[in-house]
Amino acid sequence: MIWSQCPARVRAPATSANLGPGFDALGLALALYDEVEARVTDGGLVIDVSGEGGATPAAGEQHLVVKAMRAAFDAMGGQPPGIALRCVNAIPHGRGLGSSAAAICSGLLAARALAGPGGARLPDEAVFQLAVALEGHPDNVAACLAGGLTIAWEPRLAPPGTGAPGGAGARAPGGAAPEADASRDAASQADEPGAGATHARLVKVPVPATLRAVVCVPPVPLATEAARQALPPAVPLADAAANAARSALLIAALTSAPQMLFEATEDFLHQPYRAAIMPQTAALLGALRRAGAAAVVSGAGPTVLVLSFDGQGPSAEAVDSIARETGISWHVTPLHIDQQGAHVQQGGAGVHPPVSARREPSLDRVQGPGAGRAGRSWRDRTGFPREQTAVEGMPCPLLVLS
Repeated sequence: MIWSQCPARVRAPATSANLGPGFDALGLALALYDEVEARVTDGGLVIDVSGEGGATPAAGEQHLVVKAMRAAFDAMGGQPPGIALRCVNAIPHGRGLGSSAAAICSGLLAARALAGPGGARLPDEAVFQLAVALEGHPDNVAACLAGGLTIAWEPRLAPPGTGAPGGAGARAPGGAAPEADASRDAASQADEPGAGATHARLVKVPVPATLRAVVCVPPVPLATEAARQALPPAVPLADAAANAARSALLIAALTSAPQMLFEATEDFLHQPYRAAIMPQTAALLGALRRAGAAAVVSGAGPTVLVLSFDGQGPSAEAVDSIARETGISWHVTPLHIDQQGAHVQQGGAGVHPPVSARREPSLDRVQGPGAGRAGRSWRDRTGFPREQTAVEGMPCPLLVLS
């Protein structure tokens, strides 16, 4: 394989999954970013991390970005002699904001860029399937790759000759997709006729530029696996039916009926069962919803996400005030919706595209919920949201994958 002599730089957004009732299906990309710069060297592995996850270089080959790169290189047919990796992370770890999805997508896209002409062996569809295999579920990686609001699912087809549900696309309740040989299978099968029938799929749903988000990030993380284990093996049929209705209503609320957003974000499937293992999150969630905020647990938690549209309350200041009343040092941050998704950029890590190419919020204090004074809201000086556009020559990837 002919390796690129230029470093590959990838920028990947934070994501919030579920959005309340859309369990393991809905994802939303947020304008908070991890940046990765990778290059091929003559040998060895060098990892440098700044920001969130500063201790992760000690993981070596088990570092999630490196694991994703290795999987992509395997799928493309060869490993480089060495890798030098630099990560500049702003997405908090263990908070339900998709840090693992950002790491995986960054690694896959960086590897594809470093493979030069060989990158054609890993099309967008294969990148998505690899990302799902590594992450174990599609919701976060779908939003991370495509940007904006996404719906992701894994078809559960019956094996030939049986009437039972399940099959190649099925997962055990609360479990992860099998990873055995996933790196090779995703690349080799993505272009086969009918392959999409048993692989994860996604669709990107356009949302108005007036949609905005506020995240309330607690000081203590929570392992996703712990949140998964809190879920029951079955739920009452009435709750499942109510959740299905809210999920459908949420798509309508986010696209054309904003007045329904509060009711649409009500969940019966996972948040009530996780309340016991994240009581501070549950308390803030309850306080925000009593104040009329369309608040949900972000992903598996413990971050709380508040969604609203321009002219719809409560404001970021009100969210911050409610958070401070809990006595917990929540980091409250308003964020735009990222519409581009993870992508390769020119320049080194820390070099941002021009404002004319991609507009982002300008914050009074430091960017990201992992820094700043506890309980204070970092404000957008220009007001938000503003519509984001793709960098010239880099179209939004993965509008629909199947």
